[in-house]
Amino acid sequence: MLNRRAIIASLGAVGLASAARPSAAQDWRARYPELVFAVVPGENSAAITDRWGPMVRYLEREIGTRITMRVVPDYAAVIEGQRAGQIHIAWHGASSYARARTIGVQVEPFAIDRHADGSTGYYSVFYVKAASPFQRIEDLRGKILGLVDPNSTSGNNVPRLALDKMGIRPQEFFSRVVYAGSHENALIALGQGTVDIAATWLNSETDSNLARMASRGMLRAEDFRPIFRSDLIMAGPYTYLSNLPQDLKDRIRNAWLSASAKDEQAVRRVFDGKAGSFTPVTHDAYLPIIELNQFVDRLRRQAN
Repeated sequence: MLNRRAIIASLGAVGLASAARPSAAQDWRARYPELVFAVVPGENSAAITDRWGPMVRYLEREIGTRITMRVVPDYAAVIEGQRAGQIHIAWHGASSYARARTIGVQVEPFAIDRHADGSTGYYSVFYVKAASPFQRIEDLRGKILGLVDPNSTSGNNVPRLALDKMGIRPQEFFSRVVYAGSHENALIALGQGTVDIAATWLNSETDSNLARMASRGMLRAEDFRPIFRSDLIMAGPYTYLSNLPQDLKDRIRNAWLSASAKDEQAVRRVFDGKAGSFTPVTHDAYLPIIELNQFVDRLRRQAN
């Protein structure tokens, strides 16, 4: 059996050998002892922390460095945080990712959600109160429209495109257009009567912003009624900074893509208790969303 002195000597020899041949992994661990992962609050911060906690712990084990989750106030904060290099990994909405790339933020998409039915997209939905007389969006002339965030795909850009196709100019058709700031706030505003119609997201009949809020007792799903659903929207991507070391990017991407096989329960928590996984994605998938953003920008210029 080796004595204490021999053990120390052998460890010292290993250390000297490692110092003489530094690896790329050692380099990036020294530069990135912590990675910041940002999530936009589609729901309240406590719910986000509960949803993502197990996944963050899984990522720490797989990537080999500390992951700090930051709940940011809106999509603009994600864009600016990544532009400044203060956010290393982030979930974007499709439109906020397209916006980031359009203004030159150096980020790359690497994965998107894939639901149990194989779908990799979601829908924008307009809700009204179930007891209201409104059956079509055209019935809401002079009422108040509730949107989510200027950089939200399902909460602003797709709804504005849909309204334009109906020949509706929101600033003229509705008495007011207000931004609620989050998907949860949009439905809360509708429930409280602050707005008369609200846009939000829906993955399926059993998985939506409305269903998740109802499951937490924040509202009653039966008090709301959908009156419009969009075509399928490409899911928002998980992204990382382009200038991260390649070995680190590979570790991040591989950890995400293998998560459902290695820690199914953590992934189920992300998917609100349902089966799900992550699948690869590239920038080309978002070229139609860049065109959508350009359309919405033209609408804004015309309104001013």
